[in-house]
Amino acid sequence: MEDLRRRLPTKKNGEISNVAVALPPRKASDALPLPLYLTNTFFLALFFATVYFLLSRWREKIRNSTPLHVVDLSEICSLIGFVASFIYLLGFCGIDFIFRSSSDDDVWVNDGMIPCGQSLDCREILPIKPNSVDLPRVSDLDSVEDEEIVKSVIDGIIPSYSLETKLGDCKRAAAIRREAVQRITGKSLTGLPLEGFDYNSILGQCCEMPVGYVQIPVGIAGPLLLDGIEYSVPMATTEGCLVASTNRGFKAIHLSGGAFSVLMKDAMTRAPVVRFPSARRAALVMFYLQDPANFERLSLIFNKSSRFARLQSITCKIAGRNLYPRFSCSTGDAMGMNMVSKGVQNVLDFVKSEFPDMDVIGISGNYCSDKKASAVNWIEGRGKHVVCEAFIKAEIVEKVLKTSVEALVELNTLKNLAGSAMAGSLGGFNAHASNIVSAVFIATGQDPAQNVESSHCITLIEAEGNDLHISVSMPCIEVGTVGGGTQLASQSACLNLLGVKGSNNEEPGSNAQQLARIVAGSVLAGELSLMSAIAAGQLVKSHMKYNRSSRDIGPSSQVNR
Repeated sequence: MEDLRRRLPTKKNGEISNVAVALPPRKASDALPLPLYLTNTFFLALFFATVYFLLSRWREKIRNSTPLHVVDLSEICSLIGFVASFIYLLGFCGIDFIFRSSSDDDVWVNDGMIPCGQSLDCREILPIKPNSVDLPRVSDLDSVEDEEIVKSVIDGIIPSYSLETKLGDCKRAAAIRREAVQRITGKSLTGLPLEGFDYNSILGQCCEMPVGYVQIPVGIAGPLLLDGIEYSVPMATTEGCLVASTNRGFKAIHLSGGAFSVLMKDAMTRAPVVRFPSARRAALVMFYLQDPANFERLSLIFNKSSRFARLQSITCKIAGRNLYPRFSCSTGDAMGMNMVSKGVQNVLDFVKSEFPDMDVIGISGNYCSDKKASAVNWIEGRGKHVVCEAFIKAEIVEKVLKTSVEALVELNTLKNLAGSAMAGSLGGFNAHASNIVSAVFIATGQDPAQNVESSHCITLIEAEGNDLHISVSMPCIEVGTVGGGTQLASQSACLNLLGVKGSNNEEPGSNAQQLARIVAGSVLAGELSLMSAIAAGQLVKSHMKYNRSSRDIGPSSQVNR
């Protein structure tokens, strides 16, 4: 049986041992001295030749009234050839069928063969089938005890989400959960890394029930000359051309004297929904919350939630007897969603004591508005409101951007303004702000889902004499330099590269504000470069060069491209 098996390594008690798995079955043709196609041709020809010869001889005997059992030497040879070819054809096909049907469902473990379906353990190493895309894998388990825990997770005895708590080892819990997932699904996670990550750093704050981590390449664009300071901007992306294009925008801005930014506003928002017995009661509470005479008292209650939270304003909207108060506050260097939510809860508890008939339906009523494109964010802003601008010299437009000032001005009017209006765009009067925002967000540990409102942007391009003036206005950049994913090693390194890692103790909030300025400056460069590529007719050509992978594409597919 050893010649039908292959041994793969697996860990048992910390040592590498061998586990045999079934290889593709041995065929009847393996013992033939000639190539299979020659042997098949010979026996097929022999079979039909002998049949034809015998039938012809028997027909002559019938015509001549000769007994059929009387045979000569040629007929004896023909009969032997007929029997031999028949046995070969029947035996070859039959043996091959038996081998295929039995080996597809069986797995050899050590020296015994166990049919799949009778034991869950057969999923540990699956047989290699001709059309399978899963490669043989090495088990991530370190001991027999881990093996027992995997079985308990599969059987539902131990919940997968409780492994970290029960084991006290986040890395071990991830390995066991990963193995259980592979056995339950029958699919391999080979290619999804497990090693090289600090799973303790995400416990209780970044990700639940981890089984590994996804690798995203990080490119560096720059330097970005912004407000007189140079920044090398990290961008995590899998889109070809994005970093290169942004880098070209940085070059054009740098050669023209740099970009300048203005922070217009810094206020995170949360808007609960509360209900009253009548619309009149809802209006009464709205007037109470918006009365300047009550603001100091409410702000003291709100600010107790954090030493950085500072209530700035409360604006309300009514829908029938439902009230939506929108709280705006500064949150230091944190993005601030949790901070503002705690402050809002404090105020709601106080208002409930003043108006007992108030029914709190939800801490978030979508008037905030978080992770959704909305007019209230576009008009009022959420997070950091930043405007960034640059004056690009005409010669730089021609030599670096390969276009003209007139072409850029016309394209921006017809594409970013008129085109977006025709599409009914909400906060999307730009070329691709979300591309740059997402790349910087992922690299620096921001919440990627907040790219939705953080990418609200209007890009304006105007002629300034012979030169060009470009600006981006972004009212909803939601970033932080503490909390969430910012404390992970890779993301923390990117923040450190920008000089905004962690909190600023001397001027709380300044690191997060500076990060928002950098995001806006990067969007400015990305808009300038992409608009120039479109104006010059270079967009398709550059994407065909840098954003088309030939990996895993056969020769015929490449020709068709």
